[in-house]
Order: sequence, then C-alpha cells, then structure tokens
Amino acid sequence: MLDVIIETLIDSLKLIPFLFVAFILIESIEHKLNNKKIIKKSGKFGPLIGSILGAFPQCGFSAAMTNLYSTRIITLGTLISVYLSTSDEMLPILISEKAPIAVILKIIGLKVLIGFISGFIIDFIIQKRKKADSEEETIEHFCEKEHCHCEKGILKSSAIHTLKITLFIFIVTFILNTILHYLGENILQKIFLKGSIGGVFLASLIGLIPNCASSVAITTLYLADAITFGATMSGLLTGNGIGLLLLFKTNKNTKENLKVLGLIYAIGVFCGALIDVIGLR
Repeated sequence: MLDVIIETLIDSLKLIPFLFVAFILIESIEHKLNNKKIIKKSGKFGPLIGSILGAFPQCGFSAAMTNLYSTRIITLGTLISVYLSTSDEMLPILISEKAPIAVILKIIGLKVLIGFISGFIIDFIIQKRKKADSEEETIEHFCEKEHCHCEKGILKSSAIHTLKITLFIFIVTFILNTILHYLGENILQKIFLKGSIGGVFLASLIGLIPNCASSVAITTLYLADAITFGATMSGLLTGNGIGLLLLFKTNKNTKENLKVLGLIYAIGVFCGALIDVIGLR
C-alpha cells in the first residue's frame, strides 16, 4: 500500500507544472473574451456559438449560460449545446498527461459537433424563443462556493484550480492504482463495464455529478484504459460543471429542469453507444 501511495503522489506531483501552465492559458483566453455578450448577440446561431465557446474549460461559463436561459435570453437549444460541449477540467488533464494532440482535438471536436447539432435540432422542434424582462441573477456566490476565485486574477485563479484538480487527480488515481495493484486491470475494466453497453450508461451518470470531479474521473478512467471511447464521450457530454445544479436553483419550473436533465443524459448515452457501435476510438 505504501508503494501505491508513493507512486500516486509522484504521478500527481509531476502534473502540477503542466496543469498550472494549461490553466494560465485558459484563464487568459477567458479574460479576453466577453462570452455572455457574444452569446446574447448570436441569434439563431446560438447553438453553434455556444458549443464552440463551451469547449473552453472556463469557471462559471455553464453557470452564466444557465442564468441567461432562466431569463429566456437564450434558447433551450443554445443551453443544451453549451452543456454538451463544456469540457470542464478534461482539457488540462489531457494536456498534463501529454495525450496525443489528435486525441484531444477528436474529443473536443466531437463535443462541439454533437453540441451544436443537438442544439439546432432542439430549437427547430420547439420553434419558439422567449425573452424575459427580469434581470439576470448573478453567479458570484456560486464561484465563491466553488472557491474559484476568478476575480482574484489569472495567476491566483490558475494556482487554485491547479491545486484543486491535483487533489482530485490524486484521489481518483489512488483508487485506480489500488485496484490495479491488488486486483489487476481486468477487474478495473469489469467494474466500469468496459466492452458492454452498460459502461455508457454508467459513465453518463458519473458525468452528471455537479462538480469538476466527474470530468477528472472520466478522463482518468479513459487514460487508464478502463472505459471505452464511447463511454468516455458519454461522461464528458453529460458533464457540465455546476450548470445543471444552478438550473434547478434559478429556473422555477422543476418539470422543465428534469426534462433538460433527462435530455442531456439521453444524448450522452445515445452518442456514446453510437460511437462504440461504429468502432470509433
């Protein structure tokens, strides 16, 4: 067990400089873009713009878009596109683990593609767009709750994100390394139902956890070859940070919120299963 702890600690510490640099780049992009203003002016191209912007792992972006939807400034299709394309902490982890650039681009590209196609279809079916006169609720208290410290500057925010994600990575990696050490890789794959359709359903459920831990877990499982690429996409599609959590708080229509939740989960499962069926890796 001591060997497992030491190995996990060393592997996690090695990631810190890569994670820190990645977060600095991401935070720099975030501070230069006025994403809420871009979304508001996107019109019928909302799902396309939303899915592209959502691909950047930004603190509070899915939450901000949730507020815009709760006041009917953006459409349901745009909201869904943002949720599906939001990568949360996936990108920094892939970069820090030195994943092939082709793999990173494939994952991000698929999330963006699935996001805007789903958004356009949803808006086409609904065929209406509503706007409310009420003011948008702020998300500062949510950032404070998540200890994002987005307002404290790029360096401090990046450092906090780095330490937070390193802790999550250490916990997830420790669990995986323990399983591998005592039970073997085959057991790990069986636990997460690799090679069966059940893995897609399970990964989609993990993705719905309203915390960056879900994207950390899914990405780590994929890098450990414990889940299929389809299951990986399922979990990353349903993961949207605290977006859904905020939706249930700001949008008073609980029935509508449950429909959004079900829709996100269904799209994640369907797309993940389809990816595995066609053999995309």
